[in-house]
Amino acid sequence: MLGKKNAEVRISTLLGQGTEIVGDFNSEGSARVDGKVNGNVTVAGTLILGVGGVVNGDVSADTVMIGGEVVGNVNAPTRTELTSTGRVLGDITTSVIVIDEHAVFQGKCDMNQEVPDRKARSNAAKALRAGKKSAKAAIAEALKEVEEEARKDEQSSEEATLPQETAPQKDSLVQEQGTQGF
Repeated sequence: MLGKKNAEVRISTLLGQGTEIVGDFNSEGSARVDGKVNGNVTVAGTLILGVGGVVNGDVSADTVMIGGEVVGNVNAPTRTELTSTGRVLGDITTSVIVIDEHAVFQGKCDMNQEVPDRKARSNAAKALRAGKKSAKAAIAEALKEVEEEARKDEQSSEEATLPQETAPQKDSLVQEQGTQGF
């Protein structure tokens, strides 16, 4: 049996070597394919694709173990395993993936993880940048206010230290005016 776990799989359908199916293949239980299927394969349980097995179409099963070749997409919600002789030319959607050394996988893999929408991340990043800009603007404004107060304090201290011209006192003017007329 393919796979590293010793879990037993009860095979209810077997397509032997030399068998070729043209059209879609469906199985209610688990299945092993050592022949060729030119169409989509849908299996309710586990699908084992033997070393000589070929599927030219999409594969959908709970768990998939691939020792042969799939030219199409693989959808296996529980687990997907590619042995060293396995080849997948298409996308894989699964929760767990095991790819042995020398296996061939050309496509993308979706691990059923929730990823935030790019626009939502982009908007969050914009909001964060705007927040940083707002903080920078607030700091700049506070610095301007502090500089303004420092200039005012400097100006008032300069005015206090300058010698003030002494204005003549009223009493002395009155005395001077009073003595001239006599």
